[in-house]
Amino acid sequence: MKTYFPSGKEAKVTWKLVDAEGWVLGRLASRVARVLMGKDRPEYTPFLIQGSGVIIVNAEKVRLTGNKLKQKVYRHYTGYPGGVKEVRADQLKAKYPERMVREAVLGMLPKSKLGKRMGGRLRIYRGPTHPHSGQKPDPAALGQVTLRQQTNGVAAANSRVH
Repeated sequence: MKTYFPSGKEAKVTWKLVDAEGWVLGRLASRVARVLMGKDRPEYTPFLIQGSGVIIVNAEKVRLTGNKLKQKVYRHYTGYPGGVKEVRADQLKAKYPERMVREAVLGMLPKSKLGKRMGGRLRIYRGPTHPHSGQKPDPAALGQVTLRQQTNGVAAANSRVH
């Protein structure tokens, strides 16, 4: 009996649509990275791109838990002496929520040429609309997100069924 071995030519790109509303940033990023790598498919091969492309909408509605909005700092280096730039998570979320989601997802992909190609199949949009209707994206089954109201007028909390 022969073992099935996929070739890179057999893989066809399918697109998944993910609504980020109500998701905690890290949980969303880990599940999207899993889809980009292809670990949700039975023909997963670590050194081939077998994963789907992912379109994330409502990036501005992703949540951070605890004090991360005030305490988490994103840094990047401009390439010039003294060129380390810092921005807090609340400032980044207000101005560029797509960058915050992108950095979280790319941080969970392999750090290689293959990981960069996987990251190239990621599209993130601030609001609920996207221009990729021609790709006919399927809703991704990342797990269920249900919102429940807490007492005393506190904002909705996130709970999942695993």
